[in-house]
Amino acid sequence: MSKTSATSLPSLSVRIDLDAEDRIGPGKILLLEQIRECGSISAAGRAMDMSYKRAWDLVDEINRICRQAAVERQTGGKNGGGAVLTPFGLSLVARYRKIERDAATAVRKDLEALRSDIGKPRKAAGR
Repeated sequence: MSKTSATSLPSLSVRIDLDAEDRIGPGKILLLEQIRECGSISAAGRAMDMSYKRAWDLVDEINRICRQAAVERQTGGKNGGGAVLTPFGLSLVARYRKIERDAATAVRKDLEALRSDIGKPRKAAGR
């Protein structure tokens, strides 16, 4: 076991199931953050090693399941269009990250105990 894995906590991933089929999780939130940083859906997709079509499909899915736009396209301009997060999109990212932080804080002791338990050597059978 490497030194890093022996001392770092296991991580917690949060996925919010809005209903039986629709969910928001770390991948969609990261895509929104990349759109905010890059200013375009295609550049955000490239930054995540994701195809242009996949990035667009995820943006469409986010907008559909939230019943309002999290991302808006911008047209025209010298370098073509781009995309920006709407106020709702910015709020969605902030709220998700807060939920993620709060959940990690709530289970920190359990993650520490898990790390400790995993790090203990097993006893051989019959000893």
